[in-house]
Amino acid sequence: MKIRIGTGIDFHQLKEGRDFWIGGIKIPHYQGAMGHSDADVLLHAICDALLGALCLGDIGKHFPDTDNAFKNIDSKILLKKCYEMILEKGFQLINIDSTICLEKPKINPYVLEMRKVIAQVLEVSIEDISIKATTAEKLGFIGREEGVMAYATVLITQK
Repeated sequence: MKIRIGTGIDFHQLKEGRDFWIGGIKIPHYQGAMGHSDADVLLHAICDALLGALCLGDIGKHFPDTDNAFKNIDSKILLKKCYEMILEKGFQLINIDSTICLEKPKINPYVLEMRKVIAQVLEVSIEDISIKATTAEKLGFIGREEGVMAYATVLITQK
């Protein structure tokens, strides 16, 4: 049995007046992430982790911000497309472990819904999706509420 590990990280600037999408759900907040797509930092980190596990490049290679086809696209679509690439190579997901880093809003009330959405997109069990959250303790761009960051690690196995 062949197994592979992939890691992903993503950052987005926060700006007033934007919708705030994380983990495939819209979270009420006065700021949202800036980006070419819906700027879902968690789903982007998971995409990069999946792609990295099989040396397929990164999300920017497959969905460049210079292509208007991806302007304001729902990142769940990007996640689905990335996972289809993994399946086409004969692999499947074992699990995801991820962390969101931001000061506000508190993410814990939304984690279960995010896990459900991601599990549904990837057609896996919710028990295979871990999402944690932390603050930057008021340090740096995250602490000043100027941005958001997410990390993801995936484990995949050959079918």
